[in-house]
Amino acid sequence: MTSARWTLIAAVLGSSIVFLDSTVVNVALPTMGRELSSSFFGIFEGQSYVYYGYLLTLSALLILAGALADRHGRRRLFTIGLVGFGVTSVLCGLAPNMDLLILFRILQGATGALLVPGSLAIITTSFSGEEQGRAFGVWAGASAFTAILGPALGGFLIAQTSWRAVFLINVPLVLVAVWATVGHVPESKDPEASHGFDHLGAVLAILAIGGLTFGVIRGQTQEWTGTLPFVSLAVGTVATAAFIVQMFRAENPLVPPELFRSRNFTVTNISTFLIYGALYVMGQFMALFLIGTIQYNELAFGIATIPGTLFLALFSARFGALAARHGPRIFMAVGPAIMALGISWFVRIPSDSEPWEATLSDLGSLVPPVGYFVDVLPANLLFGIGLMIMVAPLTTALMRSVPVNHSGIGSAVNNAISRVGPQLMGALLFVAISSSFYSTLQAKLPDQDLSSRELRQEIAPLNQPKGDVRPEVVRAANESSARSFHVAMGATAALCLLGAAVNAVGIRNEELRESA
Repeated sequence: MTSARWTLIAAVLGSSIVFLDSTVVNVALPTMGRELSSSFFGIFEGQSYVYYGYLLTLSALLILAGALADRHGRRRLFTIGLVGFGVTSVLCGLAPNMDLLILFRILQGATGALLVPGSLAIITTSFSGEEQGRAFGVWAGASAFTAILGPALGGFLIAQTSWRAVFLINVPLVLVAVWATVGHVPESKDPEASHGFDHLGAVLAILAIGGLTFGVIRGQTQEWTGTLPFVSLAVGTVATAAFIVQMFRAENPLVPPELFRSRNFTVTNISTFLIYGALYVMGQFMALFLIGTIQYNELAFGIATIPGTLFLALFSARFGALAARHGPRIFMAVGPAIMALGISWFVRIPSDSEPWEATLSDLGSLVPPVGYFVDVLPANLLFGIGLMIMVAPLTTALMRSVPVNHSGIGSAVNNAISRVGPQLMGALLFVAISSSFYSTLQAKLPDQDLSSRELRQEIAPLNQPKGDVRPEVVRAANESSARSFHVAMGATAALCLLGAAVNAVGIRNEELRESA
């Protein structure tokens, strides 16, 4: 096998384990809550911090990690990230209690921040022309596929072994990636990075992204009660403004402002904010609706999302090469439009669509019910086709609009936007969608006091009434859930269409060819 192929394997494995650990852990959270004790957190609060602690440090340190990779060597920082991710994965898998697990997850997110921008920077400096576009396609397809595969893989590992396996499975992947990186990835760095480092910019970047991310996380988990979420959002907003000022004032800014003089770089980041915001909202509410209301179990939900992602896994490299040859504009415009068409199909799903309880012990249960083929599969396939057409060309447009010496920081900026932007978008839409849920519920239960703690407990968590609940409340909650889900899907489709329009108008194929 050639060094180029091993380089691609290293980059793909490095990013894939980061995306995988963003989703595979979700299915294991209830089991962790039952088995691990905590001295500081309640069961549900502890579970949320296991998930969000990882995302917080991963997001907050992305820009700093990208700048350090350009400055000190992309292979070096990538290798450090791999080793750190492997060690923290073992620590998470062996954690004796919830408190230490949360700490190890926070550290795991910090090491993961070195991997995602580093992997794209390595591809940028190691490949060129159509081969580079094809490599971006493989990277995008593998990363997205592992992230979406996470729930199904998590359900399988827990059923066969233990929740600890969702962390320990990273170890062999890390070992292969380290071997490939050390043996085959060439070192590269920014030759102009020997000048002074922008320490103030680094601090402001961490405060900006960390403050916004923590504010959204805390607000959603605490239902926007208390002042801490708003204080954190205010800190993040002020730090963001200060970071922009510092970017133009500093002699050697952490993020060079000339990056944004590239029209493709600016437009790609705007469309990333819109389209990945749509993906985030869709993922959140799809899980709530299919698991909570329709009564898919976690394994069934994981299996249900696989067919559409197969297009991405199988053909993403092809579209990356096509974008490198013909330019990305048409793909970046058509792809999100098809995604919007698929998402719009979800607006028709009724609250009484067929449930699906899949178990590995009963192979017959793995066959979907008829309702899945009518209500879910067509939307999933259309969405997957659109995603396949869009993802690799977007990555190609981004990385080929950035000078090679700034490939690490350019990738980091886009990754930060793809993580923080969707959460902000999700928080805004969650308020509107929750309002739709409760206003519809009030109309269906006009004699009920929705501020009643007892009634809210009957329908909590959202759209998942259980236990000794009155039938009329169950029926009203399910119908209200369907209504709010339809609103969420409509908003998601609109974001995809807006992203398609931005790409159609803003992306320049000529700029990509000149920078290649």
